[in-house]
Amino acid sequence: MDSPKLVNKVQDVTYFELNNELNRPVDGKIPLHKDREAVRAFFLEHVNPNTVFFYTLDEKLDYLIEHDFIEEEFLAKYNREFVKDLMQTTYKKKFRFRSFMSAFKFYKQYALKTNDGQRYLERFEDRIVFNALFLADGDEQLARDLAEEMIHQRYQPATPTFLNAGRKRRGELVSCFLIQTTDDMNSIGRTINSALQLSRIGGGVGVSLSNIRAAGDPIKKIENASSGVVPIMKLLEDSFSYSNQLGQRNGAGAVYLNVFHPDIVSFLSTKKENADEKIRVKTLSLGLVVPDKFYHLIKNDDMMYLFSPYDVERIYGVPFSYVDITKEYDNMVNNSEIRKSKIRARDLENEISKLQQESGYPYIINIDTANRSNPIDGKIIMSNLCSEILQVQEPSLINNAQEYEVLGTDISCNLGSTNIVNLMKSPDFERSVDVAVRALTFVTDHSSIDAVPTIKNGNAKAHTIGLGAMGLHTFFALNQMEYGSEESIEVTDLYFRMLNFYTLKSSNKIAKERGFSFEGFEKSTYYSGEYFDTYIEEDFSIISDKVAAIFADLPVPTAQDWADLKEAVRQGGLYHQNRMAIAPTGSISYVNETSASLHPITRLIEERQEKKTGKTYYPAPFLSNETLPFYKSAYDIDMRKVIDVYAAAQKHIDQGMSLTLFMRSEIPQGLYEWKNGRTDKLTTRDLNILRNYAWNKGIKSIYYVRTFTENNEEIGSNACESCSI
Repeated sequence: MDSPKLVNKVQDVTYFELNNELNRPVDGKIPLHKDREAVRAFFLEHVNPNTVFFYTLDEKLDYLIEHDFIEEEFLAKYNREFVKDLMQTTYKKKFRFRSFMSAFKFYKQYALKTNDGQRYLERFEDRIVFNALFLADGDEQLARDLAEEMIHQRYQPATPTFLNAGRKRRGELVSCFLIQTTDDMNSIGRTINSALQLSRIGGGVGVSLSNIRAAGDPIKKIENASSGVVPIMKLLEDSFSYSNQLGQRNGAGAVYLNVFHPDIVSFLSTKKENADEKIRVKTLSLGLVVPDKFYHLIKNDDMMYLFSPYDVERIYGVPFSYVDITKEYDNMVNNSEIRKSKIRARDLENEISKLQQESGYPYIINIDTANRSNPIDGKIIMSNLCSEILQVQEPSLINNAQEYEVLGTDISCNLGSTNIVNLMKSPDFERSVDVAVRALTFVTDHSSIDAVPTIKNGNAKAHTIGLGAMGLHTFFALNQMEYGSEESIEVTDLYFRMLNFYTLKSSNKIAKERGFSFEGFEKSTYYSGEYFDTYIEEDFSIISDKVAAIFADLPVPTAQDWADLKEAVRQGGLYHQNRMAIAPTGSISYVNETSASLHPITRLIEERQEKKTGKTYYPAPFLSNETLPFYKSAYDIDMRKVIDVYAAAQKHIDQGMSLTLFMRSEIPQGLYEWKNGRTDKLTTRDLNILRNYAWNKGIKSIYYVRTFTENNEEIGSNACESCSI
């Protein structure tokens, strides 16, 4: 076949109009059938006429290979007849998109297109098969299993993987990266270069600046003073903006700073609307590393000391990030060799809340909470662009030739997500989880970022993955549970208890197959067995009859199961240092026809402003007369209920979760008891209370604060999909 046969485009389309009728109630009811009509019209009027036709599967595969659309190497690992059989088997599943938005998102964002971008070269089933074949790496049974899991939408690879798997011209399969800077010019130079390189190949980049000496700290001679972290932030922002993959994505980066760093106020000021252009950062995300001591000082309304990272490293012999500030705070206050300044803790708390109202930033990482429950030897010091990645890192030592005298470890994020609604219906829950873990394992095994040696080193040693989940609110609605109810919290606890158990079991199985574990396994609480004791010793039982019925046919692990796993892990090890993380889900949750991540929906009918086609509307997944009462907007739910649900999951998740707080600029009456008799306007006090509540509940991180204004606008709405599933 020399070239695709041209098919005339249909000029008169009705699918947008049909979809828009969702926003026009008829007799007070949402005309949901119009969305189903819109899907059908989309295929008849757009997809089918603009899909390249091939007479045979051989012709299709040969064309895609010969014209550099699909890599020949991964297909060559299989017999051609097997590849065609897998394609035919997957077509016979007769997958159908349930909503216009799900089909629209897939074909606009994920489907392989001709070089001019005008015509489609693959169906949804084809993308599934190419992912399955690519990730199975020649294993026919795993390829079949992967195709089965993905076509039934029980497992969803992250966008970079799903989009790029099998393509000849592709980006990286990983979602994002975390790197740290130490307090010297060589490290700063390396960090800027790493930011350029990582942004070029894809994914958002998180950078820790906590180790950098503060503005005014000495540089060799006392008369030479450091400029602090803000100029480095500007350099990073320019780097991300420049290295944006030829305009294919916006350069995306986040910078993290410890709240006890002397530059904390100027750090936060860079995001203020009225900030001077010399210091203002427009596209960089801000995150705070918050030790427990900050909450203690707030509670007592104490003054708060900020410590020179230069002096702290000089005294303690390790970079600032690696000092336990909560433990050492009083010693540091009393040490005359450490320069310090002080502010009122509650003043800083209010500044944080003001900025969150204005911009949605900063993210909050409760670093002591993260490290207390960390089963791995080492220290977590930061997070990523979406606040769900929490892994240990080691600092590097770089000489003047920009060579590593000590090669530290940084982090790449290998993400994927379970679809809760569909996985709960799996005929074999354990097998489904094992298949998902193996798909993610391929990504971590085949990720080799030579341009940034610390990323490559960290990945090679740790084999980390981040299996997450989406569709929690949809599952609640289908089972007629209110978000945040006791039943919903119990469901959340059970689901993630199971996911934790079976990801551990799978990791143990892979370690036995490969004959080795992640580096440092023998120093972990997995090896000592301490990690498993909580599950073995707890008095666990399902309380609600309704929840018991839902999980009746599912393999909820018993105390004996945990005891057996403890012994198996002790003997056989674990392949992955980290296994689970709840990333935000962007457009892929539309394709999966489910609610995003673990948080509540924001609207019954979501309105999306598409760049070229105007507004499109997306009804809440499986919206019906039965589910409608249980689909309350996140903006009308007490955020403490959302925190409670996330806290139930967090107990079982070794990393973090992208927990967003949804607030109205005018708080509905009766939602929060502390508002009674006070203004109904959103205040810093409201956010202060909720952050403290989250910390007390054991939440490791808070992502955005999104505020819905009186003008129907969302402040702090996440526009970055770099780390989204």
